[in-house]
Amino acid sequence: MNYSENKLSIKQWHEDDQPREKLMLKGSNALSDSELLAILIGSGNREESALALCKRILHDVSNDLNHLGRLNIKKLMSYKGIGEAKAITIAAALELGKRRRESSPKEKPIIRNSNEAYNAIAYLLEDLAMEEFWLIHLNHGARLTKLERISIGGIAATIVDLKLIGKTCLENLTSSVILCHNHPSGNLQPSEQDNKLTKKIQEALLLFDIAVRDHIIIGGKGYYSYADNGNL
Repeated sequence: MNYSENKLSIKQWHEDDQPREKLMLKGSNALSDSELLAILIGSGNREESALALCKRILHDVSNDLNHLGRLNIKKLMSYKGIGEAKAITIAAALELGKRRRESSPKEKPIIRNSNEAYNAIAYLLEDLAMEEFWLIHLNHGARLTKLERISIGGIAATIVDLKLIGKTCLENLTSSVILCHNHPSGNLQPSEQDNKLTKKIQEALLLFDIAVRDHIIIGGKGYYSYADNGNL
């Protein structure tokens, strides 16, 4: 790129440079996902420009950024033109986007229903390759006080320690709690193990007058609510 190129229209720029110039002139909101991704990797391969390569990568994940976020470094590197450095750059950018969503406002939300609970925690669970179990801690007014990960497991299950749940709820002066975990398979239906665990946690926390308001299972972009389905 040289200064004389500034006199050309965007369409006359090399395809790898078009997204950068477009961002400078119109702002990041004007760019498509593939254009933003192309800026990250900078160049493509001998057969494809950066933009064409990114379009192909996104096509392979059905243009779903959450699906893209589940690809590991090795999988990203399977695309010709994506080396280790570029794969790490993509993974880091997606993680930053996730953490940006995690940056909470000064006043945390009141959780009145399953949809509000899902919106409060989905970004932490919806694109994971492994199963995790989380708690949404609520105060007496049902305001969210803390999102807390309790355990990390495999692709089909995670071990949950009842003593740890009781301990953290007491330490955080939790009035009520919403249980949350993900199903990496995308299947939203609770397993028999999920049902037994929910009942055990309910019974354990009841001893401390802490109510389990719901248990949310997150899979893909949807969720299952125990409360909504009358299973609490």
